[in-house]
Amino acid sequence: MPSPLALCRSLNAIAIGWQNLIARIRDPYRPELHYMRGPGPKWRAKHAVQAAAAG
Repeated sequence: MPSPLALCRSLNAIAIGWQNLIARIRDPYRPELHYMRGPGPKWRAKHAVQAAAAG
């Protein structure tokens, strides 16, 4: 039979695992929604003026 300390550590590890799982499921942050998708309209307007002036 495991010692009370070993049992306590095992239960603690299981509890921490469940807490981490629940935290990941409930986390609203989704980095794929925040990636840049290319230059925006301000960048295009600025660089279109520079390209027209250059040649």
